[in-house]
Amino acid sequence: MKTILDDLAKDRIIEMAWEDRTTFEAIKMQFGLKEQEVINLMRLELKPSSFRMWRERVQGRKTKHEKLRVFEKGRFKCSRQRQISINKISKR
Repeated sequence: MKTILDDLAKDRIIEMAWEDRTTFEAIKMQFGLKEQEVINLMRLELKPSSFRMWRERVQGRKTKHEKLRVFEKGRFKCSRQRQISINKISKR
């Protein structure tokens, strides 16, 4: 990897990589890591069994690649998710 990452950045990249709706392009835009570099980071940081589970989960998943997504704009939002306004979580 070209970029030197601190532990906090690595943790955030791993978290984003596990999220179904976070694309590899979003990780690249935020951290500058290509898909293969994310895969290499996951291989180094996860236990072998966790890495295999993640690869099975991600491989072929349309939501991990912007070009394969069905929707172009907008985000998924759970109906139970609270509204966020000006960094304060407001009640319904």
